[in-house]
Amino acid sequence: QVQLVESGGGLVLPGASLRLSCAASGRTFSSYSMGWFRQGPGKEREFVAAITWSGRDTGYADSVKGRFTISRDNAKNTLYLQMNSLKPEDTAVYYCAADRERYRSYRVFMEPTLDAYWGQGTQVTVSS
Repeated sequence: QVQLVESGGGLVLPGASLRLSCAASGRTFSSYSMGWFRQGPGKEREFVAAITWSGRDTGYADSVKGRFTISRDNAKNTLYLQMNSLKPEDTAVYYCAADRERYRSYRVFMEPTLDAYWGQGTQVTVSS
């Protein structure tokens, strides 16, 4: 059974940085593309970033491009999201997602029909 456990959230000041982690277990991590999503207060869940199974290709939402970096360590079965220059509008619960099929493009995480495994989320609050 696939398990995804996020960590690294917290309360930070505007302009600060945080790194989120997602520890995966239950299958061969390196065969599956991964993504990050978030859901702010009163908002629908939205795509943040995704990375292919190999780590070679990535994609980002326009709202985080240039500030967030997604990466993975296949040897540690861990996905990361480095978040810099955080803004109050980045406040949300951040979720890790794993593709259900092997070797697909990161672009599947941008599709409304995405069917993925999900973590329980980690809260990120950006406030002065």
